[in-house]
Amino acid sequence: MEKITYKDAGVDTQLADTVIKSLRDELRTTFRTEVIGQLGGFSALFRPSWKEYQSPLLVSTTDGVGTKLKIAFMTGVHDSVGVDLVAMNVNDILVSGGQPLFFLDYFATGKLDANIMKRVMKGIAHGCLKAGCSLIGGETAEMPDFYQPGEYDLAGFCVGIVDEVSLVDGTRVVDGDCLIGLASSGLHSNGFSLVRKALLEKKQYSLDKIFPELGRPLGEELLTPTEIYVKPVLKLLEKTPVSGMVHVTGGGFIDNIPRVLPVQLKVVIELGTWSVPPIFGMIERAASLQSREMFQTFNMGIGFIVILPKEHVDRALTLLNSEGLRASVIGVIDHRTSGEDQVEFS
Repeated sequence: MEKITYKDAGVDTQLADTVIKSLRDELRTTFRTEVIGQLGGFSALFRPSWKEYQSPLLVSTTDGVGTKLKIAFMTGVHDSVGVDLVAMNVNDILVSGGQPLFFLDYFATGKLDANIMKRVMKGIAHGCLKAGCSLIGGETAEMPDFYQPGEYDLAGFCVGIVDEVSLVDGTRVVDGDCLIGLASSGLHSNGFSLVRKALLEKKQYSLDKIFPELGRPLGEELLTPTEIYVKPVLKLLEKTPVSGMVHVTGGGFIDNIPRVLPVQLKVVIELGTWSVPPIFGMIERAASLQSREMFQTFNMGIGFIVILPKEHVDRALTLLNSEGLRASVIGVIDHRTSGEDQVEFS
């Protein structure tokens, strides 16, 4: 009888292991001192420094990169989406005041390409280093006939920690608090189904085309990795009382900000207080969208928001800008009457 091996069926169990082994030293650079053991086990071990906290809470997230991956497939550029994967998770951990501890990834494809996997993993490792968390484990799944040739999917999982006394959950937000917006690096990892529909299908723009307002090829603009805000904001939390924080992801300003607001409060966003990157104007015109629709889909140039008392604003701005972020006051918290929207623009 004819023998059919697992490799004959389209699954090379050795290839992924070979790639990980080739990256072992680089991945280990992400290890915090709390990591126990080596890469490659059936599970990963991490010993938190519990004694540093009065009442430690674990914070967990999971997220992916979405259809931004389609741009990576079309351009053949796979280095930045790994950073996106980490960023979408660690920025969510940060919203509660949490410090990311460790990260796990899931890489799934139809037929494993060692070069692509290596580039994605290097991006993930870079993102973990920037966030200060350990890339402690993951899973590579090769599933023949399940994905289109050359395509893959990514998912990430992160665990962080915050002391309950330092938890930031929006309950301390009050009338008169100010919003500091931290500039995004561009689209980040949201709204790409609309982006592709408007720019690539409707307008039929080439990803190689250099647009004057962008100053670089469209594909390069779209693949700009998501900003990681962890280290600067954690420094801010050590020095300044913060009432609430927002990671501006899918749903934009309109859906995300109310998630941290008491029901009796609203935010008034002052337009013109920050610079909106040109890519958003291109999308708005191409898709014939109204301004409010844009603010409900995209970050519009603000990737993270810190809400804090007015008397601490100047100190916070100085610290955040000194850490390399572009920070500005973009709005204020106000009392909300029944029936009013929780996000207004002026």
